[in-house]
Amino acid sequence: MPIYEYHCDKCSNDFESIVFGKEKPVCPSCRSKKVSKLMSACGFLSKGTGGETVRTSASSSSCGGCSASSCASCGH
Repeated sequence: MPIYEYHCDKCSNDFESIVFGKEKPVCPSCRSKKVSKLMSACGFLSKGTGGETVRTSASSSSCGGCSASSCASCGH
């Protein structure tokens, strides 16, 4: 199941939600339906034969060192 990130245009809350089909997400803080979908980084780990982490998708992106909770906050 994909989890999407949203920003509430009414109260500025950022939240995650699983949305099925044509459902509209609702802000969990203020219950507003005026939300915008955020662009989020896809993350995965690639394991080697010994179980060691070989590569992560987030560290190979241009925002690998970013500490923001979403790319919308840094403008990338």
